Amino acid sequence: MKGILDENGRSGLFLNPDERFYVELENGLETETILHWHGQIPPNLQDGVPDSPRPVMQVGERRTYDFAATPGTHWMHAHIPAQEMELLAAPLIVRRTEDLTADRQEVTLMLHDLSFRPAAEVLADMTGGAAMEGMGHDMSGHDMAPTGMMDLNDFAFDAYLANDRTLDDPEVVRVEKGGRVLLRVINGAAATVFWLDTGALSARAVATDGNPIRPVSGMRFGLAMGQRLDLELDLPPEGGAFPILALREGAVERTGLILATPGARVDRLANTAVDPHPAFSADLSQEAKFSAVSPLPDRNSDRIDNLMLGGSMMPYRWTIDGQGWGRHRPVEARVGERVVLTFHNMSMMAHPMHLHGHHFQVVALNGRKVSGAIRDTVHIPPMSMVSIALDAGEAARWMLHCHHMPHLATGMMTEFVISA
Repeated sequence: MKGILDENGRSGLFLNPDERFYVELENGLETETILHWHGQIPPNLQDGVPDSPRPVMQVGERRTYDFAATPGTHWMHAHIPAQEMELLAAPLIVRRTEDLTADRQEVTLMLHDLSFRPAAEVLADMTGGAAMEGMGHDMSGHDMAPTGMMDLNDFAFDAYLANDRTLDDPEVVRVEKGGRVLLRVINGAAATVFWLDTGALSARAVATDGNPIRPVSGMRFGLAMGQRLDLELDLPPEGGAFPILALREGAVERTGLILATPGARVDRLANTAVDPHPAFSADLSQEAKFSAVSPLPDRNSDRIDNLMLGGSMMPYRWTIDGQGWGRHRPVEARVGERVVLTFHNMSMMAHPMHLHGHHFQVVALNGRKVSGAIRDTVHIPPMSMVSIALDAGEAARWMLHCHHMPHLATGMMTEFVISA
């Protein structure tokens, strides 16, 4: 298993308030690679996309990254689909001042899906147009939803991981009786939407993609690939063991970790549930509940654009405005312009759309105006429309793509081109 490790062999990067993002990165793999700092807003030269603008890192190459860190729950991953599918990813947490002063324990939960076969083989099978039977495709995920027939899952992975472990041997995090936990959840999966189920503990969603939202109470929240969600949990004074489960959308598989107070009995949990878990948010109802604590300043839009998301399972090809990467239509803007983009998904699969170098606000759901969450990755269900607003940043070419790795690998990517 590949990893992103510090000098002490630990996975991930945790920065304190006002600590600069300064990283000396060395490629110790046996192949070329490049890392993207997902959720950060670095200079474009340091964004970490192959040949946009810098080439991949050669074996043994070192690079320095130095920029002001963006606070919140973020992550870092290879921007090469097969490498991300082989878990070349890690948390990237930048704490705020209130994180240090709050009386709560931080717990990070990073989710993955894993195939025991090389990712390149999986991608070749999925994208080659071969018959579904016998090649690992999972057609059991089809589920009737209000919008019609949805393709929920297009591949059956061998394992679903929480902090690199399954429920056969889950991480048990020791917590205090009556204490409070800030659970930072990162969906680093290649192609799996998860429900986060807090079981006996009631939760409050307090941040999306690292950005504070007005608290939303609940016990089950959905999370698409590339997205992050911060949850506050209050533990009962009598203590106990509390599974926090990640449930695979449209299927029975699950993973997770366990919060346990001293002396609590920890029972064994199965890797599967009895019944399939439901589809996530075909009606955008969860997104409609989220609103930013600090929304974008109110101003008129300078530029409006629409992007049509399309594609199919057979042949396996996913597009933006009917085109794949290399024949794409760039989205254009000028520095400082207020830009409104509407994603219109005309396919039968959902698409988590991620924009590099920016955070944006969700401003309309199926044409209904909202003052929604601040994000960098937004989930677009089938036959749905989501509008986002942002202020164009550095004059450069920024990637805009689906964070479902096989969709990205078949070309579901364009550029947000900002001119001076």
